[in-house]
Amino acid sequence: MLETVREDLRRKAELLGLPPTLGSYVRVCGSEGSLTQILVRATHYCHARGLRLPGLVLYRVTSLVGQAVVGRGAQLGPGLVIFHSNGITINSQVRAGKNLTLQHEVTLGYADGSPVLGDNVFVGAGAKVIGPVRIGNDVRIGANAVVTRDLPDGATAVGVPARVVRIYGKRVPGVAASRDHEPA
Repeated sequence: MLETVREDLRRKAELLGLPPTLGSYVRVCGSEGSLTQILVRATHYCHARGLRLPGLVLYRVTSLVGQAVVGRGAQLGPGLVIFHSNGITINSQVRAGKNLTLQHEVTLGYADGSPVLGDNVFVGAGAKVIGPVRIGNDVRIGANAVVTRDLPDGATAVGVPARVVRIYGKRVPGVAASRDHEPA
């Protein structure tokens, strides 16, 4: 667990532009969302070892203090970064690779199925990824997007319902630019 927490804090420091030093990790621990990251890891550690009561207590503390509900069975790879944990909801069946970045008000999963997310996925504020969908590697999901279909590797998806507007930074042919994005 400690190695995973260290990797989470290292990645958050990197995203904040801080050097990989002990001082940076201490600074990152005080930043918004870091306590939630650590509590989630501790909850999952207890759950994986059958420590039901401590796991339940940590789960409830995460909900109260971090204002995030992260299912005890969710599998989140190393490099998890949470910015502003308020309103984050993750179903117990969610599976995510390394370097998942979440902003506030994100929902992952739904009663009818949960997503599988690849490596290096960014989920913007208020976005929802619901149903049994597959999210590829290197994917960016824009703020308030609602994803109900699979997204390929390198996709940038926006809107309700979410549509792919870029693949690895290149515009997708046939997708009109909106006034919120730079012109084609």
